[in-house]
Amino acid sequence: MRLPGTWPVTGPGSAERDGTHGAAPAVHAERHGTHGAAPAVHAERHGFRDDRGQAAIEFTGTLPLILVTLALLWQAAVIGYAFTLAGNAVDKAVSAATTTDGSRQAACVRAGREDLPGSWAADFSCSRDGDMVRAEVALKVPLLFPGAFDLPFTVPAEAAAAVERPGG
Repeated sequence: MRLPGTWPVTGPGSAERDGTHGAAPAVHAERHGTHGAAPAVHAERHGFRDDRGQAAIEFTGTLPLILVTLALLWQAAVIGYAFTLAGNAVDKAVSAATTTDGSRQAACVRAGREDLPGSWAADFSCSRDGDMVRAEVALKVPLLFPGAFDLPFTVPAEAAAAVERPGG
């Protein structure tokens, strides 16, 4: 017969396996000082700590690394976009310079800046070499976003096309 509030001990040697030596859990708790305390309190007495808030601490520690990585990826995208803009600008510039009857340099700069966003800085030059017109652009690469600071290097692009003769 079992006493109220005690656990049955089943099988031979079960008391030796669980360390109670036949005592009920309540008696075991009294012997070891837990007195029915929650497992977290019991674990804390034995040197273990609760890990609540650990994720917030880890996130706070890695947040600067995440932000720096995002800034570097964004800067790489800006540099790639600068190459695209420079290539398009020089193609438009050389195309306009080959078909103009007036100043090649003015037509080159006007056409090159046409599709270039206003906050991007670029230097254009066009020259004629025999039947060929050459256009060059040096697009300044901004730091993170256009209009603030430029990096100390430029993206170069150049193109050449044959002069188109009116009427044939």
